[in-house]
Amino acid sequence: MNATQNGWPWKLLLVVILLGTAAGTWGAVSKIDYKWRWYRVPQYFLYHAEDAQKIPFDGTVSVIKKSGKSTTVVLLSETQEQVEVTVDSDELKVSEGESLFEGDTVGFTRQWRLGPLMMGLWTTLWLSAIASVFALVLGLVTGLAKISSNFTLRSLAIIYIECIRGTPLLVQIFIAYFFLGTVFNLSRNVCGVGALALFAGAYVAEIVRAGIQAIPKGQMEAARSLGMTVSQTMIEIILPQAFKKILPPLSGQFISLVKDSSLVSVIAITDLTKSGREIITSTFAPFEIWMVVAAMYLLVTSLLSQIVYYMERRLAVSD
Repeated sequence: MNATQNGWPWKLLLVVILLGTAAGTWGAVSKIDYKWRWYRVPQYFLYHAEDAQKIPFDGTVSVIKKSGKSTTVVLLSETQEQVEVTVDSDELKVSEGESLFEGDTVGFTRQWRLGPLMMGLWTTLWLSAIASVFALVLGLVTGLAKISSNFTLRSLAIIYIECIRGTPLLVQIFIAYFFLGTVFNLSRNVCGVGALALFAGAYVAEIVRAGIQAIPKGQMEAARSLGMTVSQTMIEIILPQAFKKILPPLSGQFISLVKDSSLVSVIAITDLTKSGREIITSTFAPFEIWMVVAAMYLLVTSLLSQIVYYMERRLAVSD
């Protein structure tokens, strides 16, 4: 049965469906009166920056020393103070003995720099990484509290989980920034990370709780009969087994967190989404930029999915 369902007719059907989808998309796009500007996209990944080197005082050009592609210009002030400025040889704008005034350009230097899309991607990655760590710790503590026999701990965990899961993340970000950020004088980055961590932590707590309760109660009883404390049993026996069970949903939550981090752009954090919006305002190329931004998110989440899949296989071998 499996061989029949995986045979060449089904593979051919997949190819036909994909080609049909591509043809339909191309036909729809061709009817839009839009001028594509893909050639403008690469500069937002990496660009050649040109920095002007200016004289800091009124003075003269004392010496010009060329060395390969760079040139060192010795500037002499009216008080005989010397300053050396290095510029690219082909961008030198002065000559020896020339008199200059403060702020005049001596030359230019060129160097490669990351564009706004790469800088936005970096912001998205570090925001998501920090929020994921806090969410994991918070979710673990809250998940344990929810299955605790202590009424206060259990009630606090339930209230936190229900409040967070029952309200939109966007609203939570606004509350964190405009209310908590104002009251406690917190930066927008702290508010963004905190809101993401609190949001993801509530879902992680439920995942942890379900994973722990999926372990047979007999294991806890057996460990306790051997003289282990509840804490020792939970850390050494229950949690390692639960981790294997919760790895897929846990990884899915953290991958979702990477996508949810795009909402922090509403509080002026320049992540990948906000970088894309800023580029669109200057290029008027919304289709190209949003497609590139979507592809970058897809690339990150796909890599994370592959890492999790690798971890699952390694853990399966150890069983």
